[in-house]
Amino acid sequence: MAETRSVYIVAAERSGDLLGAGLVRALREQAGDRIQLAGVGGQALSAEGIESAVDIAGLSILGFFDGLKSLGLLKRKVADTVADILRVKPDMVVLIDSWGFMLRVAQGVRAADPSIQLVKYVGPQVFATRPGRARTLAHTVDHLMTILSFDAPYYEPHGLPVTFVGNPTLDRMPTGDGPSFRQRHGLAADQDVLLVLLGSRSSEIRRLWPSFEGAVRRLLSHRENLQPVFLVAEPVRDLLLPKLQEGGWLHVGEDEKADAFAAADMALACSGTVVTELATVGVPTVTGYRLGWLTWAIMRGLRVMKAPFISLVNIAAGRLLVPEFVQTQCRPGPLAGAVEALLDDPQRRASLQTELMAATRELRGEGDASRRAAETVLGLLDPR
Repeated sequence: MAETRSVYIVAAERSGDLLGAGLVRALREQAGDRIQLAGVGGQALSAEGIESAVDIAGLSILGFFDGLKSLGLLKRKVADTVADILRVKPDMVVLIDSWGFMLRVAQGVRAADPSIQLVKYVGPQVFATRPGRARTLAHTVDHLMTILSFDAPYYEPHGLPVTFVGNPTLDRMPTGDGPSFRQRHGLAADQDVLLVLLGSRSSEIRRLWPSFEGAVRRLLSHRENLQPVFLVAEPVRDLLLPKLQEGGWLHVGEDEKADAFAAADMALACSGTVVTELATVGVPTVTGYRLGWLTWAIMRGLRVMKAPFISLVNIAAGRLLVPEFVQTQCRPGPLAGAVEALLDDPQRRASLQTELMAATRELRGEGDASRRAAETVLGLLDPR
């Protein structure tokens, strides 16, 4: 790439912001001052010097009716993002995850300036739900960089080129210091540590808190050796901390994430990326999730869900390595029962550790996914 080229990166929520930051670092390492970068994102991109042209607060939306309630906000943020892209006029826009928002941005840019290359980074999970999105995406963007090795057959028949780069999230998993974590927080070496993770969206905290807290209280009622530790994601810190402080729960921030993972005997986690992260380092996990009731009813009625599992780890393994409790099953009793069954079976936990780590190797790919994503972007900018 002899001449200077420009790339505009768009991330609308925490996970995409982290992926974008990794891509920025890799692009600078490979292209240096031959690449100009701008974009929309959060704290992670800001830390890399990409000051967001649009405030992404409030865009972490999940569920049909949550989306309807925020439709006005969504439309304004899309319009502002498209306007800034057209002002910058980059050679390429990289749109990270966040299906609904990114689709609208892509359509707006494509209609106004078809000369700008559009690359989607992380495709919608059409293997699990709404396969028609594959065709829609193929008609909207020029290329898909996927973090899942089994995505390509869903998109390529519609004419969309796909590059599997691997999952950068799993590359970021450092080795933690479990003994140090226990010592800092006054936990005995033989104490059972249950890591509790409630998600990074406000809707997840509201819907999961009663079930997760209730499950932990049930476990504590007859397990004196159990110590729950709540790991608080930064985007929901202000919402979750008052609940934890009121209950006197031990909690830590994301700066202690690696050490907390290393110290945990088990985890109770909101379904999502964190379940895959826990599996990568071999932490046996029970997961739960709740959608809004109307969204859930529509999905059930229309049989939208196609995959047999909700966790990527289980999908990759083809079997239930992580017990799943969704909607009506996501209650204190079933969650506590599943956690207790594993706490009472050290041999099963030991075998799960090996199985979970094996299942995530395919999801991780060859490693250094941000580097391969950057190589893909630069190759598309300079196809020679």
